[in-house]
Amino acid sequence: MAYNHGKEERKWRIWKEAEEKILRNCGVPECIIEQLRTYDRADFNSNRRFYRYLNDVGEYIEETEASERKIEVKTVSDLLNEIENENLYRALLTVDKRTLQIVLLKMQEYSTKEIAPIVGLTTGAIYARLDHLRKKLKQFKR
Repeated sequence: MAYNHGKEERKWRIWKEAEEKILRNCGVPECIIEQLRTYDRADFNSNRRFYRYLNDVGEYIEETEASERKIEVKTVSDLLNEIENENLYRALLTVDKRTLQIVLLKMQEYSTKEIAPIVGLTTGAIYARLDHLRKKLKQFKR
């Protein structure tokens, strides 16, 4: 939601007037009330600058996100098609489809317990396949 300076200023003034009324009823000298008002106004202006900056950054991020193409990887072939590094692509071609399906499901934030019945393996077998893949990719990295 965008920062609305006018709305925030009205809220600040209502709060400040109520506070000053209480201070006057308690017998606080006007010079102290004025010092508090000056301090609170400086704090409000500081917050205003921050929220305006935050709003500008948020709008920039939203614009950037909208301009970037979104890729939805739904299948193993989609996963392989999105790999730009040729060596990594070749390394993944040597991996069996079931392991790649496990990787895809992990990318989609499935837990190992959820993946097991989908691919028809035990959780231990899934961990083993992922471990073998990690070792293979570490060799690729060298």
